[in-house]
Amino acid sequence: MMPFKSDLIEEARRSFIDGNYKVAEPILQQLIFQNTKNPEVYQMLATIYYDQGKFTKAIQTFKRALEIDPSYTDASVGLSIILNDLGKYEEGREVFEKAQKFLEDRKFKKDPYIDEKIASKHEELADLYFQYKRFDESLEQLLKADSLSARKPEIQMRISEVYIQMGNPERAIQGLRMLLKDYPQFTLARMKLGQIYYNNNNIAAAVEQWESVLSRDPHHREALRFLKMAQAAGITSLEI
Repeated sequence: MMPFKSDLIEEARRSFIDGNYKVAEPILQQLIFQNTKNPEVYQMLATIYYDQGKFTKAIQTFKRALEIDPSYTDASVGLSIILNDLGKYEEGREVFEKAQKFLEDRKFKKDPYIDEKIASKHEELADLYFQYKRFDESLEQLLKADSLSARKPEIQMRISEVYIQMGNPERAIQGLRMLLKDYPQFTLARMKLGQIYYNNNNIAAAVEQWESVLSRDPHHREALRFLKMAQAAGITSLEI
């Protein structure tokens, strides 16, 4: 008996979130062979291609996700990051701005007060799940809160922490990089991004983030401390 597409998507999603790309990739390819119209399938597969260094395939697959849903933010974010990495900064910016416009055009007008109240309830539930190390459920609630709340920086910071606890620093990095595109002066996000890079042995990228903080605030004590620690022997990780 052939499994339902929804079951395959859920299995692929779990493996993808866990970072088990060897399991996720063939499932996603099977779904595409079945002509799925779910943009998440293409977005996950494109992210895997990006992780493998298959940039051309990643770009094509992200673009396919956006053909299905031009407002699918995860795909536009992933595509813009690849284009930026390849030095195509203007094209990367246009991709993201186009997706944002589609998303804004789709939105119905809502009462922001009610949305914030609902978002706060999702955050409370996320905290409870996080406390008991049920990170998948915590992430789900935070994503719902993020879709409703105007407090994007705060919620995105919490989402990045969930990804870290799930052992998926790549998604945390991707989210923080996107956050800094919108809020380049957000020092807490830049500090955390530096710490994640450092703990994943990307010292140059970590130092770059901390130096960026110091370029705005030369007396930032934590950035100065981390830069000093990065030069010290025997320091292998930093608490986030």
